[in-house]
Amino acid sequence: MSDLNTLQQLAEKRRSIYALSNQLPVSNDEVVKLVEHAILHTPSSFNSQSTRVVVLFGEEHQKLWNITEEMLHAIVGDEEKFKSTKDKIAGFKAGAGTIMFFEDQSVVKSMQENAPLYADKFPIWAHQTNAMHQYVIWTALASIDVGANLQHYNPIIDDKVAEAWNIDKDWTLNAQMVFGAIEQPAGDKTFKPVEERMKVFG
Repeated sequence: MSDLNTLQQLAEKRRSIYALSNQLPVSNDEVVKLVEHAILHTPSSFNSQSTRVVVLFGEEHQKLWNITEEMLHAIVGDEEKFKSTKDKIAGFKAGAGTIMFFEDQSVVKSMQENAPLYADKFPIWAHQTNAMHQYVIWTALASIDVGANLQHYNPIIDDKVAEAWNIDKDWTLNAQMVFGAIEQPAGDKTFKPVEERMKVFG
């Protein structure tokens, strides 16, 4: 099988998996090494390397979703209305860990100062870089049969997260990727016609 076929198969295998457990099919160290590789080899504009990552396992993972539940409960208030959110958070807690993605704003600012012609673009490019890290890690997790889903509870949880894990003041939270053993695969996925989404000339 060619490398291209393998890459395309992994792209198809990477799905949002919500039924997760904490019984990983690999060691925590293997997940860490996977993330380290992505940090080193995922591209960034001007080689800015602005993405920052925090990996949480076990009780630290639980702490994040306890914080999220607490913050959301304070906003929703009503117990009956909060039930569906509480159930959703319980699904995240059931996983083995969470990868938090940040952007280092000091790097973005430095890039803006060094290349003022593109100053307004660097925040956009930083988000694109962050997204590439998310995709690379997500696909790599799928390659070792670890399921994941991507969440965005920022900025609601930002301050509490920064306090709980002593996050640098220049790091801005972008997303949270929950991962774990796959208890139930993703359902069927529908696709809009490629012809509506792509044009070829020449």
